[in-house]
Amino acid sequence: MNEERALRVGPAGIEVAYERFGDPGAPPVLLVMGGGAQMINWPEGFCTELAGRGAYVIRFDNRDAGRSTHFPDGPEPDLQAALAGDFSSAAYTLSDMAADTVGLLDVLGLDSAHVVGASLGGMVAQMVAIEHPRRVRSLTSMMSTTGDPAVGRADLAKLRDVGSPPADREEYAAWMVRAMRAVGSPGFPLDEAGVAERARLAYDRGYDPPATARQAVAALASGDRTERLRRLDVPALVVHGADDPMCDVSGGRATAAAIPGAELVVVDGLGHNLPREVWPRLTALIADLVHRAEAARV
Repeated sequence: MNEERALRVGPAGIEVAYERFGDPGAPPVLLVMGGGAQMINWPEGFCTELAGRGAYVIRFDNRDAGRSTHFPDGPEPDLQAALAGDFSSAAYTLSDMAADTVGLLDVLGLDSAHVVGASLGGMVAQMVAIEHPRRVRSLTSMMSTTGDPAVGRADLAKLRDVGSPPADREEYAAWMVRAMRAVGSPGFPLDEAGVAERARLAYDRGYDPPATARQAVAALASGDRTERLRRLDVPALVVHGADDPMCDVSGGRATAAAIPGAELVVVDGLGHNLPREVWPRLTALIADLVHRAEAARV
């Protein structure tokens, strides 16, 4: 990894770890990862493939992930209370995470970018488009939802036996393999060795289970974005797995229905991960949107 560090990012002045792929003269594509996940969950091969399709790709650690600034001094996250409507334990909101994302663009000297978000990262990407529309050339929301609690629900039965993440490094790698068996893609093989290797690297880069809960509470505290999504004027793509147990496909359908003119692509057999077999299709979809949006700007 050719990792870099941005300092004094956004209104919060945080540090953000990031990595770049491809030609800096190509259209910039900013990849926003999901809750509890680090930038390495955008696989390097996925990033290089997208860069090979004419994009300048940037992946980064959100706040409370990996080697970016963590917030251990905030309130202890109470996920159950947040699910019941009590957001008093929220240390921040998706708006703060969106401001971090825009702050990284500032540090990199980019006036705008094509923003791609997965899972909670899709929610952050949506918020960037809502609150900072001039900074977004196109929006791709993947395996995500609108914040409406009636859509995009998780299949809790599939998560019941996964359990809480353990403290030991090797046990964590084994736990992540179990988790990916539960929420991954039934239509594609699971690269268990790759999942375990990425989990070990994530553990070494900044293992912080309470941070995952802080991000989850932030998402819940940010409410339903549907009406705000209806007012967007941005080229948009929504990608969702037909077999996603972490975020039901209804979340993707609702997102596409809310954003004017959004294209919806539902991938059969895809769950809540990025198996290698779908990289060509997904990178082609994203690159096509990027280049169409660039042509429209000219």
